[in-house]
Amino acid sequence: MIKIVVVRNNDEVKKINFYGHANYSSFGNDIVCSAASSILTTSVNAILTFGKDYISYEEKKDNFEIVVNENNDIVDKLLKNMLAMLDELARSYPKNVKIKEEEA
Repeated sequence: MIKIVVVRNNDEVKKINFYGHANYSSFGNDIVCSAASSILTTSVNAILTFGKDYISYEEKKDNFEIVVNENNDIVDKLLKNMLAMLDELARSYPKNVKIKEEEA
């Protein structure tokens, strides 16, 4: 299961952690993993085109972490869009994707 933890402070996203694997299908054929990866990669790249310092990220073996360095209109809208797409994915595949919200 892909677990996504969204950390907020006063309704602003401050950090997002992605853990695990979807396990919907075999490696290389997993459409849920592919969708989540596409949403993540597209969103991170979009934010970075507007400002290289707006976010930082770190990719480890089974974990991807995004840290928001600057909340602004662009970053907040792109993160809101990313989370909406991930929420739709989680609703379509509840056995494979789970989103949890935390307060910083």
